[in-house]
Amino acid sequence: MKRVELRPYQEEARRAVEDCWINGTKRTLLVLPTGCGKTIVFAKITEDMVRKGKRVLILAHRGELLQQAADKIRKTTGLVCSVEKAEQTCLGSWYNVTVGSVQSLQRESRLEKFRKDYFTNIIIDEAHHAISDGYQRVLKHFEEANVLGVTATPDRGDMRNLGEYFDSLAYEYTLPKAIKEGYLSPIKALTIPLKLDISKVGVQAGDYAAGEIDTALDPYLEQIAAEMQKYCAARKTVVFLPLIKTSQKFTGILNRIGFHAAEVNGTSDDREEILKDFDEGKYNVLCNSMLLTEGWDCPSVDCVIILRPTKVRSLYSQMVGRGTRLYPQKKELLLIDFLWLTEKHELCHPAHLICEDKEVADKLTENLEKDPGTGMDLQEAEQKASEDVVAQREEALAKQLEEMKRRKKKLVDPLQFELSIQAEDLSGYVPSFGWEAAPASQKQLDALEKLGICPDEIENAGKAKKLLDRLDTRKSAGLTTPKQIRFLEGRGFQHVGTWDFTSAKKMIDRIAANGWHVPHNVNPKTWKPTKEDMP
Repeated sequence: MKRVELRPYQEEARRAVEDCWINGTKRTLLVLPTGCGKTIVFAKITEDMVRKGKRVLILAHRGELLQQAADKIRKTTGLVCSVEKAEQTCLGSWYNVTVGSVQSLQRESRLEKFRKDYFTNIIIDEAHHAISDGYQRVLKHFEEANVLGVTATPDRGDMRNLGEYFDSLAYEYTLPKAIKEGYLSPIKALTIPLKLDISKVGVQAGDYAAGEIDTALDPYLEQIAAEMQKYCAARKTVVFLPLIKTSQKFTGILNRIGFHAAEVNGTSDDREEILKDFDEGKYNVLCNSMLLTEGWDCPSVDCVIILRPTKVRSLYSQMVGRGTRLYPQKKELLLIDFLWLTEKHELCHPAHLICEDKEVADKLTENLEKDPGTGMDLQEAEQKASEDVVAQREEALAKQLEEMKRRKKKLVDPLQFELSIQAEDLSGYVPSFGWEAAPASQKQLDALEKLGICPDEIENAGKAKKLLDRLDTRKSAGLTTPKQIRFLEGRGFQHVGTWDFTSAKKMIDRIAANGWHVPHNVNPKTWKPTKEDMP
């Protein structure tokens, strides 16, 4: 057994999940980007549960995922797993950990053989599948078990929010943070000025119909291959395509123009051999029809091309995740994005990998498309897009503040507060769980008004809680209050939310002493607190 030391964020995730269960939250989520070791984390959680005498079920929808989980648990903890799949069963086994196929377990004839309390803990790998009927049949049978769902992105194509089943998000580690802290490869996004028209492609099961995408894509394959010669000749590339026949055709085109390309699909007899040869460098391009979105790792991949447009962020992230792992001498992942022409606005682009705010994502996509053929570091591009959006919001806010002055409001508009303290997580907040989407309670609204925030624009309980938590944190840190922000920004001072309480109080006192006028030697638009103003 190989002793594994968890990375700091992995240890935080482990503790957060177990704390949820200890505190009575039975169904919780863990979100880690592809390549950040989610299997290692739940292997350690499994080990902790077994030490307490618990019986654990690892549930997945593909055989590769079950085998990976069993191998990782054995290598990192020494625990051997029994199997619940096809003819194999864990019943009668003395092992406390079982890897189980949801396709097998969901059958009523199989479930009825298990006591409802047989498993005390259930871990769902690739938990974005957990809302499906098969998973729900299994989970309902073992309804007393503590459940952990592990996923790279908590989205689903059919738009059914995971918050319908899970009660909380125990821990989330974001892709930008993983890249910044050196655990994943930087991503360079490159837009190719080849306009592929999918405006007439229909939607099936929550995503673009693969057959219709194939028809729309086919006339462009030669041009795409020619573009790849410019950017991919010295890279190890994975290409995702809509159908097997398209994947095979494109492989042939690539080989004709000088690439060493191979193709794999679900019926390939030599799939393992091809994947091994690609890993070892015999091929420099690997084409597939959505086979490699889960359960396959090749850290040396440094280019990903998605020729299967999607509006499902979890699927998009899984595809890109094939190239985000670190590898010696690998500087970055090149993500090539095409200008898909469509009137549908849900299409995923590189921006959706790192932008939580829709406005920032739209602006980043717009910026990338304005400068096609030039690769941009995705995080640097996101920073620029954020600055652009903030500038646009501030312009809109200036107009709104003029209206507020006329109305002589005594309270701070939530948007003004969020922009002043530069809190994108508040301004771009979207509720995830049922309780968060419910209306804010009267107690929450009264508390916000007492603290100086106008409650009229607070649409839900989740937003109210985040605002109250932020106000409490700011008070403890000695930062400005909403009323100070309103007063000083109403006189032209900028981003008062970033000041400390004492500096703001001193300036308000100076204004009061000057007959409630800003002193002549103070320019509000440029003035910032100095060390003398701070406590």
